[in-house]
Amino acid sequence: MTEPLFRDDAYLRTCEADVVRVNDRGGILLDRTIFYATGGGQPGDTGHLELDDGSRIEIATTVYDEDRTGIVHVPAEGQNLPEPGTKVVAHLDWARRYRLMRMHTALHLLSVALPYPVTGGQIGDPEGRLDFDVADGQIDREALVETLNTLASGDHEVTSEWITDEELDANPGLVKTMSVKPPRGSGKVRLVRIGGDVDLQPCGGTHVQRTSEIGRLELGKIENKGKQNRRVRIRLTD
Repeated sequence: MTEPLFRDDAYLRTCEADVVRVNDRGGILLDRTIFYATGGGQPGDTGHLELDDGSRIEIATTVYDEDRTGIVHVPAEGQNLPEPGTKVVAHLDWARRYRLMRMHTALHLLSVALPYPVTGGQIGDPEGRLDFDVADGQIDREALVETLNTLASGDHEVTSEWITDEELDANPGLVKTMSVKPPRGSGKVRLVRIGGDVDLQPCGGTHVQRTSEIGRLELGKIENKGKQNRRVRIRLTD
């Protein structure tokens, strides 16, 4: 099992770790990591592992293993692989991660500004999107972007808390996403809260500490993806 340090502190940029094993595909599993593994619409982190001799292993992406208890650091092609027991220092591509954190938090705000069931989504840089089941099919672009930027500039604190699987089952309204189910299996589910009552929903991703870190947002395309499905894209402006 890999200890996911990013879950308690998304702002960690480096950490020391031990190589637990290298799987049959060449993926590197550590005992602890700051690298977020692909999931919930958020891409896996990139960066590098530094060895004692100063050499480095470039990490192209990060994913979960089959049972979702181990986090696999996928090296770029042509890298020398470490032996189990090797001590490394993990270094995150922080600039990329921070922009994904900003976008992920912005998409939570988009789900507030458009209070419809979410049918899909993808976190990207500089653009992300959510798909909504919109019964009337009409979205006011000007009102939406104004609401989004008012929420972001409100400097709302972003925190996390935990509830049991049973508590989530008793409160199904917390789940906004119809296609992505909250991560389960440990007996508890992580909730991300924005402000006192701006937003609260299950999420295992990484987020900024305050909404003011998001910066100004722009709307991209709003596309019809079916009779009621609307794809709404937003982007970071810096």
